[in-house]
Amino acid sequence: MTDYAFLLLPAMNKVYAEASAQLSVGELGVLNERILGNRLRDIAEERIGGVRYIRFAAEALQERDVRVLSNLSSIYALFEIDGGALRPIEVQPLDRFDDDLITIPKYQGKTNESFTKLLLNVTMAATAFALEMLDRRMTILDPLCGRGTTLNQALMYGWNASGIDIDERDIEAYEQFISTYLKRKHIKHTLQSSAIREQKKQVGRRFDVELAPTKEAFKSGDTMRLTALSADTTLAPRFFKAGSFDAIATDLPYGVQHGSRTARQELSRRPLELLEAALPAWKAMLRPGGAIGFAWNRHVAGREKVVQLIAANGLQVMDSEPYLSFRHVVDQSITRDLIVARLL
Repeated sequence: MTDYAFLLLPAMNKVYAEASAQLSVGELGVLNERILGNRLRDIAEERIGGVRYIRFAAEALQERDVRVLSNLSSIYALFEIDGGALRPIEVQPLDRFDDDLITIPKYQGKTNESFTKLLLNVTMAATAFALEMLDRRMTILDPLCGRGTTLNQALMYGWNASGIDIDERDIEAYEQFISTYLKRKHIKHTLQSSAIREQKKQVGRRFDVELAPTKEAFKSGDTMRLTALSADTTLAPRFFKAGSFDAIATDLPYGVQHGSRTARQELSRRPLELLEAALPAWKAMLRPGGAIGFAWNRHVAGREKVVQLIAANGLQVMDSEPYLSFRHVVDQSITRDLIVARLL
């Protein structure tokens, strides 16, 4: 067995920095269980030279193992431990674009970028096609997308992404950001924006982007697709084909900073109410073997009730030890947790 360690990515948010080691141990545990064949041992936080690392043991890591580990949400550098020496291993993340695609947008209620990446990782790992994460262009839905943090992370991976949000202003702000970003970075793309109409009345807007990280890829048709629209999330089947998404990842309203709307168009800060209304539509969006993952505030909904509601909709909750290790404090009013369930 060989010992390895990865250095945690520095976090500007001090509260998240404190939780990052615990979250990273859980995330690595999920990837070990679902993708790496449980070949990693003794995963734990350890201080080396006074700095926090996540240490683990394994038989010699292969190139594909390194590629999987390279996409951990909080990895900064990976090392093989040789006696008292740390020998660097070059990481090979999926990233197709510069990380400012994720970090530039700043707004109230934005979820920490590292946590968004973690949520996407552990959700994809629960799918029946987790082993294809490095090789296939996945298709992701965020049904409460806000200003697109989850969608941007999916694009970073080279995947297709779609989002819905009831707030037309958020969709407009996201369209403005992504349009400006692609132009500024000289990323080859096409963008189409249009009104959503019902009974001859405009009820929202949508935009569709086709893009590629290089001109050569765009010319050859090796492109990603991004769609975002303003609509009630319970109406997702009106806009997307059933069974067309590999995974769904989203943040439920925390009941503090922002909310979402139910089918009755009433502002709701109660995630259980939202889930009850929206889960049937979200489930219809998943392909067989797909998974849904979401984060929520345990102060406004206990885990047991959330699990019961998910099970009542015919989804299998992932309940192995790594999936139960993500509870952490955000502030005095928010204790965040995440849950992942799979469509069999």
